[in-house]
Order: sequence, then structure tokens, then C-alpha cells
Amino acid sequence: MRLSVNSKLDRDKFIDMSGGVNYLDRRFKPTWLLYALALPLADMQGEDEEVYETLEATVVEAIKVELSEEDAPYSTYSLRGADFEKTLGKNLVESMEGQPGVSIQKTANGQGSPYIRGFTGYRTLATIDGIRYNNSVYRDGPNEYFSLIDSQSINGFELIQGPGSVLYGSDAIGGTLNLQTKQSDYMLEDGYYAHGSQGYRYATAENSQISRTEVSVGEGGKWGLQLGYSLKNFGDVEAAEIGRQSKTGYDEQSWDARLDMVLGQNWTMTLVHQGLTQDDVWRTHSTIYAKSFAGSEVGTDLRRLKDQQRSLSYVRLLGEDLNSLLDQVSLTFSYQAWDEDGERQRSNKNRLNEYFDSRMFGVDLEMLSSFDQHSLSYGVDFYRDNVDSGRVDYNADGSVSAVRIQGPVGDDSTYDLLGVYAQDLIEINSRTDVILGGRYTYARASIGRYEDPTTGQPASYKDSWHNFVASVRGVYDFDDSGVWKAWGGLSQSFRAPNIADLSRYGGSRSDEIEIAATNLKPEKFLTGEIGVKAANQKYQLTASYYYTFIDDYITSTRTGNVREGLDEVTKRNSAEGFVHGIEIAGNYEISEGWSMLGNITWLDGELESFEDSNSSQTATEPISRLMPLTLNAAVRWTSGDDKFWAELGCLVAGKADKLSSRDKEDTQRISPGGTPGYTLVHLRGGYRVNDHLALTLGLENILDEAYRTHGSGSNEPGVGAVFAARASF
Repeated sequence: MRLSVNSKLDRDKFIDMSGGVNYLDRRFKPTWLLYALALPLADMQGEDEEVYETLEATVVEAIKVELSEEDAPYSTYSLRGADFEKTLGKNLVESMEGQPGVSIQKTANGQGSPYIRGFTGYRTLATIDGIRYNNSVYRDGPNEYFSLIDSQSINGFELIQGPGSVLYGSDAIGGTLNLQTKQSDYMLEDGYYAHGSQGYRYATAENSQISRTEVSVGEGGKWGLQLGYSLKNFGDVEAAEIGRQSKTGYDEQSWDARLDMVLGQNWTMTLVHQGLTQDDVWRTHSTIYAKSFAGSEVGTDLRRLKDQQRSLSYVRLLGEDLNSLLDQVSLTFSYQAWDEDGERQRSNKNRLNEYFDSRMFGVDLEMLSSFDQHSLSYGVDFYRDNVDSGRVDYNADGSVSAVRIQGPVGDDSTYDLLGVYAQDLIEINSRTDVILGGRYTYARASIGRYEDPTTGQPASYKDSWHNFVASVRGVYDFDDSGVWKAWGGLSQSFRAPNIADLSRYGGSRSDEIEIAATNLKPEKFLTGEIGVKAANQKYQLTASYYYTFIDDYITSTRTGNVREGLDEVTKRNSAEGFVHGIEIAGNYEISEGWSMLGNITWLDGELESFEDSNSSQTATEPISRLMPLTLNAAVRWTSGDDKFWAELGCLVAGKADKLSSRDKEDTQRISPGGTPGYTLVHLRGGYRVNDHLALTLGLENILDEAYRTHGSGSNEPGVGAVFAARASF
């Protein structure tokens, strides 16, 4: 079920579906601001019954049916409110670190990409309040686009592991990340109100400063306006052993606004706008400013950096209890603008500037009907992405050498995605639920201008694809108390070729340049999953095993040509294979105020692919950038009066030495023999001085470990302190 705040929701239901943050705000008044400020506001283990009731009532919005995390036949993980803050990451990608099945790759300090069950880039999907975030210029492999979402503008996230194509269409393969924007708590207020907060965060090893300002005004039960502004400055990262890494700093600012209004007894309206800019984010690994780690090579580029701008605006109408046939209807119109400008200067002193502009319009209609033992969610969604791009090459003296046919993707392009879906939650009996679903998708690409790889002349291209996917999932309660449950599912997913696949031109990995590929078809996946879940007032446990079959996988294959001094590659439906893995996570209340939590992830996978685009011979090798065996564990304490909290935690990652041939050749980011394993230890704690002031101190990477996450282009910070403070009114 798509949940939103309206006059039909009572106070307690609103608290529960918000994951606890609004409960905190009710007690301490102002809305929380920095997710990076780990504030001592959470009732971590105090008031046990209320905490566990909230967890049990938390609805997983992303699966579009009214099920709690414990009842959902999925592997679901969420961070909301104070728990989201306690991650202490400086951006969204870092806040995901430590989740089961998730590894983080960072080509640059300001560019991060989560690997979810072995997939990344355009094989993972993000939504913002249910609105599609991925556009048609999303690239293969790790990219920076998740880093363009301001984590301080959201209340938290839900991560749905595995396939989600029935509900969300193309790209939802490794997992779907549903982000929830912050909103004013007008349903918890009486009469007119105004409150706000100012926060500050400083991290020594990151050399970073973050300021966050929030204001919330409204009239209780009628309307609420939430405003936010974030200003961030990141200096060069200080890493263990190798010291300061030049050109890893950058600047960022963002702003956001959300207005919720009650229109009548059954209707509400939501208006949202958010924007973000990043300046001078260097891809340091390919430049002369890189530093070698464990034998990795230093790049030769003199300059390589990007500027990014992104904004999202939407309006949504939500109606509930409209008639006997329609329980809920939601209609959303969205507009997302995305601008990227890149500059690269190679060692021969020639320089290039390239850009793309993406303008994506979306319409989502979602409905929910309940009858007998059925809860039917269904709808239609349509997105059109208009893309322009360009590139100018310069000589060493600064004069224009050439104005190219296209930028990183084809110019004057459009990409359409139309989907129709239905999903039925069936209550078989008091212990068994089954979810059946299907989606039809129509995808169409039109590229106005791209550089023909053979002739070097302008060319155009059009194609379209049809796809139908289905899913069946079920959950069974072992006993009447509902503590232990078993679940399983079989789901199809797919990804249609996008503008980046079909028309990309430009640098790929360390020694590659990619050219257009216009003979592609959709990738197809089939995933089987089984798992168990358990939850009571003392512990929570989830364990799952999945196996994903891969067919018509699109990979970059060598053409045998050399272009601009780099090996030429092009896309091809050249591989098939599998990914499978085990995820185990849980937490346990040791005693009043004390708890421990942890998770472990193991995964493996192989692809059988053609050796190059002109060959019929195949080779079998590991999937690129395979996540190593990873363990997370922590012990938490909260004082009886909720004024103090502390956490001691660690992350242990094994050596990432299962490498594909392309991993071995990516010598600037992956060390010979693989990325070394590492152990990270942190100690964090906070003190709530009073209702208007909270302080936090964290010691990160206490062992001063020299490390980089697998496939990354620079090292992470060494030992350092994070200080945060928030004043509220």
C-alpha cells in the first residue's frame, strides 16, 4: 500500500509508518536534520513494548501491499529516523554501508555506487517517494548517480533485495531502494506551529564540514511545509599509510521543500521540490594525482572532473476510502532535470569538454482495492526522458580542435518507458499469504545523432522492445504467535537497453573507450529465493538464500581496435550466468538498555561470455567486482533516561580476489591479485543536553586501517573523529 499522511490516518498510525522519527519529534519538538548527526534521541531499547510494536507495525511501502517487514515475503532492510542518522556517513551511499548484501564502490570521494546482490549501476533501481529516479543515461557498472541524492533531505530508506520488475519495471534487478522525503509533522500538531533546527558536522579525516538548516511550519491537521538547505565542503581525504589524497575534495549544496495539504475528508495533496549541485568532483584514480595502494597504478590524465546538477519536482493527489471498489488511488506527475558537465585532459595536453542534459517527465497512477481475502494493487506508469549531449575537443594551446557529433551519449534522443502492472495479495488462511503479480512493459529509444563507429559520420537510430514479467511469492507462519515465518518466491526481472547502452561514446575502464551498439535486446533474469524470519520482544532474525539466472546479459566486449590510444569496446548481449548468495541478519536485546546486532553476507557468481565482439569463443569467469565475505557487528547501549547512547561496531571484509579479466586489467582501481581485506572499528556516542541541544562524537577507523572498498579509485579515511551538534527551537 502506498501510504501518505491525510485526515483519515490517526496519530498512532502516522507515528508507526514513519518508522519512529515522528515519535521522536513529538517528544523533542523540532524535526531532525542531519542524518549524519548521530543524535541520542532514539528509544533504542527503552520502553521495549512501544519500540517493538512500532517495528511490527512498520509497513514496507515499496512492495505496494500492506505488510510489515516481518510478514513480507522479501528480504527487506530499512533505516529510518534516528537509526538512519547513526550511520554517520556523509552521503546516501555511505549510509547504506553495512546493509546485508550491499557493498560500496567509490570511483571518487564524491562518486559512490552500491552493489546490491552483485549488481550495480543501471541494474539497481532507486525511487524517491515511489517515483523512478533512474533515467536513460544511467551507465553500466558503478557510477556516481546515487551520490546525487541529498541524504539530509530524506527520512530514511527501504531496501528491497532482489527483483522488483513486476512493480517497477526495467532496472529493478539487484534491488530497489525506496527513499522517503522529509515532511512536516502537521498531523501531530495542534493549531498553527513553527519550529526548526540548525546542525553542524565536522569530520577530521574527511576534512569535511556540513551545515543543515530546517524549518517546519503549518496548521495542525490541515497543512504542513518542510524546508531544508544543506551546504557541504569536503576537503582532501587523509588516508592511513598513504596520507593526503590530492583532488579528492569537492563542494556540494542542496535544497528541498515539501508541502502536504488536506483537501477534504478523503483527499490530500503533496508538492515536493529538491535540487542539488556538485562542483569539481575529480575522478582522481585516472590522474597523476592518484596514489598507489597495494600495487595499483597511478593514472596519466592531467585533469578529469565533473560538475553535476539535479532536481526533482512532483505533485501527488492521494484519495482513500473512495467507494466500495476503490480503497486508495494515487496520481503523481513528476519532472526530473539532470545536467552533467565533464572535463578531461590527457597527458598529450589535449583537452575535451562533454555534457549531457536529461529532462524526464513521469506519470504514475496507482490503485488499491480489497475484497474477500484479496488485496489488489494495480496501476500504470509512463516516463519520457529527453536527452541532449555534446562534446568539444581542444588543442594544447586552447584552440578548438573539433566539435563532435555527440557527447557521452547520443544527442537529441528520447526514451520512453510504459508499464501496466497488477499484484494480488491473497490470504489463503490465517497462516499463509501468497502474492501474485505481473507487468507488461513497452520501451522505446530514439537517438537523433550519434557517431557511427564505422564511418565516423552522424547517424540516427530507433528501436522498441516489449516485455512481460511475473512473480509468485508466499509467506507461512509456523505458529499462532507469529514469531517464526518461512517465505519464498520465484520472480522474473529484466532491463531494456537504454540510451547509454545504445549510443555511449567515451572513456570506460582504465584503458578502454566505448562506442555505440545498436543491436541489443533486453536482459532477462529469473530469481528463486527462500528464507526464514523471526521476531519477538527480545530478538529479530532473518536469513535467506537466493539464486539468480542471467540471460542475454549486456557486457562491454573488445572490438580489437584502438581508438584515441585506448582499447575500443562495445556493448553486446554476450553473456549468461548466475549469482547466488546467503544473507543473515539479526539483533538481540541483552538486557535493558543493551543490545547487539549484526549481519553476514556471502555471494558468488559467474558469467560465460564471448571473448570479444568478433569471436564465437566463450570464457567463464567471476562476475566483475564480486563482493567478498563481509561481516558487520555492533553492541549498543542507551541510558535509562535516554540522554546518553553509545555504540561499538566493526566491519570485516575479506580479500576480494575473485576477479574477472576486466577487473585484472582495471589496474588503477584494483590492486594486483585483488583488493586487500580490512577490519574497521568505530566508537560512537551522543548526549542530549536538553530538548534543544544534542551533541555527538564518533571515532572512526580506530585501527587506522589503510583500505579501499573493492573497485574504488581512492582510499577511505584513516583514523579520525566526527563531531556533530544540533540546536533546535
